[in-house]
Amino acid sequence: MRLLVVEDDKRVARALKRGLEGEGFAVDVAFTGEDGQWLAGENAYDAMVLDVMLPGLDGLELCAALRDGGNWTPILMLTAKDAPDDEARALDGGADDFLSKPFSYAVLVARLRALLRRGGGARPTELVAGDLRLDPAAHQVWRGETEVPLTPRQFSLLEFFMRRAGEVLSKAEILEHVWDFAFDGDPNIVEVYVRQLRQRVDIPFDRAALQTVRLAGYRLAADGG
Repeated sequence: MRLLVVEDDKRVARALKRGLEGEGFAVDVAFTGEDGQWLAGENAYDAMVLDVMLPGLDGLELCAALRDGGNWTPILMLTAKDAPDDEARALDGGADDFLSKPFSYAVLVARLRALLRRGGGARPTELVAGDLRLDPAAHQVWRGETEVPLTPRQFSLLEFFMRRAGEVLSKAEILEHVWDFAFDGDPNIVEVYVRQLRQRVDIPFDRAALQTVRLAGYRLAADGG
């Protein structure tokens, strides 16, 4: 899933990016509210992490501006521990959840997973397509009773397919959600990772869940292939 982190402390922002990418997320970072607003307007994100204390346009103002503009992407606000009013203001301003600094990284990831499950309607804790199952929180995938090991990027790609099972996804859509804003490599990287996924979750189990749709993109069969 693709995230936007808006945090003016560059050390914290880069640590969040590094950690979240290790969890399989694609992460874009902005250091100002204005840059965050521009990125949010130019890209489709699955969730956002906004710090309240930002220079210029602060996190609360950014959140309100996004909601006023009809952007209802789930938002997790980072608030100061010594400013309890920020928590109420964050929720009143349209944020979906908040976390006080300093925070547990494990709790941050769990809160984001919860927001992703809720975003765009109720989502199950475990994603299922036939006998193919994926647990986003535990980072585990199974074919039947067999656990299938995946790299973080492979996992993120499969999660995106399973959240949109049955839909044809273009290469551009996949790049937009599974790779970050800074990606400027060969778009054919999508083909490489789809092939890797087939070798992990399809071929060994005599399945054909991941389908190529000529001139359109790829689709994960809703019945698991």
